[in-house]
Amino acid sequence: MTTAANNARIDWETFQQTIPEMATAMAAITRAMRQSGMERDLIELLKIRVSQINGCAYCVQYHLNDARKFGLAAAKLDLLAAWREAGIFSARECAALEWAERVTMLATHPVGDHAYAALAMHFNEREIIFLTTAIGQINFWNRVAAPFRFAPPIPGSSV
Repeated sequence: MTTAANNARIDWETFQQTIPEMATAMAAITRAMRQSGMERDLIELLKIRVSQINGCAYCVQYHLNDARKFGLAAAKLDLLAAWREAGIFSARECAALEWAERVTMLATHPVGDHAYAALAMHFNEREIIFLTTAIGQINFWNRVAAPFRFAPPIPGSSV
């Protein structure tokens, strides 16, 4: 059986060589995010969850690798897809995850005033700006990596 990872439509290296400015611009956003003071584990949780929703194997694996490198709790990674039922995520994490899902699925889960108010109970305006930017950034990456079928970066793999 052939897998999507074996059938990349365009590989990462070709993409990067074709439009290096995009990778540079995205790296600048990532740098700003890291300098923002936002909790890196929270940002990684959001990136993984959004990538799960969008079915982007490359981004799910990429951000799982990053999350593991800096010690994000394995239980949170294992239960992220069922975060509402897991009972191990803080109120702040739950608010951010709910926001991430709504921002990702705008067409089916509109971002109403109640959703913003729920988020604002746990984050200030500056933090909301950074959270929303991180969510937008990973949604963009998902919309590039999934259709082109970038091979997931499996640790220890030659793929």
